[in-house]
Amino acid sequence: MMKINQTILKEFILVGFSVYPHAQTFLFVVFFCLYLFTLTGNLAIMGLTWMDRYLHTPMYLFLSVLSFSETCYTLTIFPKMLADLLAKDRSISYTGCGLQMCFFLGLGGTNCMILTVMGYDRFLAICNPLRYPLLMTNIMCGKLVASAWIVGFFISVVQTALIFRGSFCNPNLVKHFFCYMRAVVRLSCLDSDLKEYIVTAMSVSGLMSTFLVIILTYVFILSTVLKIPSAEGKQKAFSTCASHLTVVIIHFGFASIAYLKPEASGGDDTLIAVPYTVITPFLSPLIFSLRNKDMKNAFRKVLGKERNFLNNLALSLHK
Repeated sequence: MMKINQTILKEFILVGFSVYPHAQTFLFVVFFCLYLFTLTGNLAIMGLTWMDRYLHTPMYLFLSVLSFSETCYTLTIFPKMLADLLAKDRSISYTGCGLQMCFFLGLGGTNCMILTVMGYDRFLAICNPLRYPLLMTNIMCGKLVASAWIVGFFISVVQTALIFRGSFCNPNLVKHFFCYMRAVVRLSCLDSDLKEYIVTAMSVSGLMSTFLVIILTYVFILSTVLKIPSAEGKQKAFSTCASHLTVVIIHFGFASIAYLKPEASGGDDTLIAVPYTVITPFLSPLIFSLRNKDMKNAFRKVLGKERNFLNNLALSLHK
């Protein structure tokens, strides 16, 4: 049913955390620190993967791509969110809202696809170790990464085009801290319920299909690992998957809470979105770096080289 006061909107107002006026400064400090740690972690992973030749393998290539994708993912949300926490004007242009939504959905979908590709990589490495070098070539890695980005952004463009097709009605208040698709589509003047159902169904289908593929790969991995006779061999096989599996559980767990939440259940969508938009990108590089021996060894090498450089520099200055 068409809503009244139909108009052509030039901007939206992001309500965000303005409903918690006394917590604005505190939230800014917390989110700013999390953002810095997230950026530092992802840049460190990308830098170490590029610098250390030992990490020039498909597994770490996919990890560095995931870190790059998550860096871009946070860039679409954090700067605007932090600015709005300190500013009174929380407006975002019509075009800016569409671009933010498109990149958020595209990068979120890309993250899901890359996590799936990483699961497939572990499946080949453990279940087909002899054929792994032949199957996971540089060309294949490039094709898998390109496919992840193409699929993620194809779905995103379709969803964004569907939401922004037609006009929006006043009030132009988006009850969120970014242009979240369900919050924006509710402002549509025509068939907002149908549009919301379609775009939500697309997101849930993508989320669940990638998650089921990952679960299936781990079923095969588990069955193969259990056949390994030595306990040391089993532990080594599991250790290569532990970080990835942990991130998968956190990523899909938090995302499912947001996307599978029934409309009638109530709750603040702004707070519900914090785990998968803020916490997940923060935890991901932390888990992949702290629980990975190769990453820690690469970090020690860099520190050792830097220490030697500083020592040599100090000696040359004393001469």
